[in-house]
Amino acid sequence: MSSELFTLTYGALVTQLCKDYENDEDVNKQLDRMGYNIGVRLIEDFLARSNVGRCHDFRETADVIAKVAFKMYLGITPSITNWSPAGDEFSLILENNPLVDFVELPDSHSALIYSNLLCGVLRGALEMVQMAVEAKFVQDTLKGDGVTEIRMRFIRRIEDNLPAGEE
Repeated sequence: MSSELFTLTYGALVTQLCKDYENDEDVNKQLDRMGYNIGVRLIEDFLARSNVGRCHDFRETADVIAKVAFKMYLGITPSITNWSPAGDEFSLILENNPLVDFVELPDSHSALIYSNLLCGVLRGALEMVQMAVEAKFVQDTLKGDGVTEIRMRFIRRIEDNLPAGEE
């Protein structure tokens, strides 16, 4: 699928959600939920196509997200910045977000996080590889910021829950 077709299709999806839900917060939640469901399924394709092994820490995970996953699926390579001193938070800076090509947010949708689907995709995919994370937009070019920034925070490693007696 061409990037232009994907961008326009995504725009039509967001437009329909804005018509279906009464406020931007509900649209944001729905975009996140949809992204999460995509991420849960997309991780299998990513692992099969990328030949990336298990990441040993959050820094390695950040590199794989930025340099492999974003490049593979969106054709961009965000920069990784603003690491927290504990190494459990970082920012992905998207100089060019392909989802927002041809998009202008109307004033009536100032609380809309247009690309919130991406945060859901990141959460869903990482959960499938036993990482609970928080992902949220802190800057957005659609809202007048110079760049688009997604803040990622590691919450915890998810342990596999095996039935008693199985290891």
